[in-house]
Amino acid sequence: MTVRIADDGIILLQGVCAIEDAEALLRHLSAEPGTQVDWSACEHAHTAIIQVLMAVKPKIVGWPTDPFVGKYLTGLFDRSG
Repeated sequence: MTVRIADDGIILLQGVCAIEDAEALLRHLSAEPGTQVDWSACEHAHTAIIQVLMAVKPKIVGWPTDPFVGKYLTGLFDRSG
């Protein structure tokens, strides 16, 4: 499963997160406002995943190592948390 809840309550995005995973991500984020997201193990995220993250604005605690994400996407999120 590419979207799962860790024992500490953080939402983990792992592997290739497809469009089908966006609904699960939104459901988890809606169920627990303030939930943190770690997508450091995410190898690829469909734009729907990124759109959910941009809309809900969860605290991001782990960033993908992909150079494209680092260069273009991390600036779209609040990194102060």
